[in-house]
Amino acid sequence: MFFTPTYLKSYASGWGFRKNSVHQVPQIGKYQEMISGTDSFYVGPDEKSVYLTFDAGYDNGMMSKILDTLKAKNVQASFFITGDFVKRFPELTKRIVDEGHIACNHSYSHKKITTLSLEDLDHDLSRLEEAFTQLTGQKMVKYFRPPEGEFSREALLNVKSLGYKTIFWSIAYKDWDTSKQNGVDYCVRTIMDNLHNGAIILMHSVSSSNQEALPIVIDKITQEGYTFKTVNDL
Repeated sequence: MFFTPTYLKSYASGWGFRKNSVHQVPQIGKYQEMISGTDSFYVGPDEKSVYLTFDAGYDNGMMSKILDTLKAKNVQASFFITGDFVKRFPELTKRIVDEGHIACNHSYSHKKITTLSLEDLDHDLSRLEEAFTQLTGQKMVKYFRPPEGEFSREALLNVKSLGYKTIFWSIAYKDWDTSKQNGVDYCVRTIMDNLHNGAIILMHSVSSSNQEALPIVIDKITQEGYTFKTVNDL
């Protein structure tokens, strides 16, 4: 596919929202206008369902345990993977697919999309799709999550023009720093205190706290009457 290079302005935002203590969908303020018309989601329909999503840029031994838990609990999740993950962890990539989870595009290179022209963005996302298909024999679904949550309206419109839907989140916490883990109780409390209809939960797959908290989180969410869905249901 041929594109006339379209270069982006330097302005960028990092995704954010305002938490509340009454289990309501969090407000996103100025971001609502920025994402309007870009095929971007941060929450699902107003029903007792949640969307468990994992960002997986690499693996440090946690992923197999996370997959074990999801299998034991009969829960399907959505994994946003990178080119490095597919290249270095082919067996885990295939396991994600074989066990019924959804593998989504987190870009091949994990570059900020606000720094990429439309042509470069297309190359980066397509490169991951090709690597994934070559490995698994399946096409990658057209769901995308911006690296580091950084975006601009123009960048999101570029993503949309390539046929992707962008998936943000409505529940998250700092869990990606493997040297500064908050512990199981913090993970469980943060998720449950902010749980709401249609919640899209972001967890990083390298977190030991997440891995240990996951079975507790799944049980508690289920006890609250919620069902688990994937991005395909959005």
